[in-house]
Amino acid sequence: MNARAEPDLLAPLSNAHLDALEEETIFILREVAATFERPTLLFSGGKDSLVMLRCAEKAFIDRQHGGRLPFPLLMIDTGHNFPEVTDFRDFRAQELGAELIVRSVEDSMRRGTVRLAHPGESRNVHQSVTLLEAIEEFRFDALMGGARRDEEKARAKERIFSHRDGFGQWQPKAQRPELWNLFNTRLQPGEHFRVFPISNWTELDVWQYIARERIALPSIYYSHTRSVVERRGLLVPVTDLTPPRAGETVVERAVRFRTVGDITCTCPVESLARTPEQIVIETLAAEVSERGATRMDDQTSDASMEKRKLEGYF
Repeated sequence: MNARAEPDLLAPLSNAHLDALEEETIFILREVAATFERPTLLFSGGKDSLVMLRCAEKAFIDRQHGGRLPFPLLMIDTGHNFPEVTDFRDFRAQELGAELIVRSVEDSMRRGTVRLAHPGESRNVHQSVTLLEAIEEFRFDALMGGARRDEEKARAKERIFSHRDGFGQWQPKAQRPELWNLFNTRLQPGEHFRVFPISNWTELDVWQYIARERIALPSIYYSHTRSVVERRGLLVPVTDLTPPRAGETVVERAVRFRTVGDITCTCPVESLARTPEQIVIETLAAEVSERGATRMDDQTSDASMEKRKLEGYF
């Protein structure tokens, strides 16, 4: 696809609604900063957290007079993340002059609070333990993240201000009504909120916003050639952590990642899209959500995400 064709293809697609989504997100970010004593923004270097970070820049940093974010950035690192993403995370935090806190699952393993069933087990689910330890360490009372309702069934049940009890658990029946953007933010000692400022955005909205704002992303979000194997209907990247199994054939494919996470459970999709505009066009035709198409950990059962959230997962 050539660059000249893209504006013609996107011309009928309005992005006027992005102003309303951005305004809502900025309102939520400011509400958190004004209401809570120790908020933090979860920042992985992925596309959703980068969109949220752009909105935070607009909310708190004046282009003429500068400024700083009124909260730190927090990353829970499994130790098995794509280096392109963690490198970009560090670059973006340094560029903004933001405080970046990184806590690692490997540290939890050394403390004995995380124990793997076997060396090859995915560490993704164990992020919950490290996250709860970080919450206790820094006494965070609000954690803002880039989860969206369109990602997965359990995400669709979330409130924007998702209450968590003293054990960090999500209780569906304990969630509070949110009428006319009025939020009940009262907390008991030891409780906290997980806040989702872009909850009402869709994957298409995110990519339209990235295109409009010209937000830089890690390179793996765009088409590149990678060695993969086909497994359970997914394209599994061939890495030291995810080697091919007996009988599997390694092939070279042009792929991109729709979402990024732990290498052991995140898969790319076939794509030739090299620009945000081309990805917008691909997303319009997508029939499977990004997590459904790329995350092995969500395919173990229909309740996988909900079970993890009950254990403290974001």
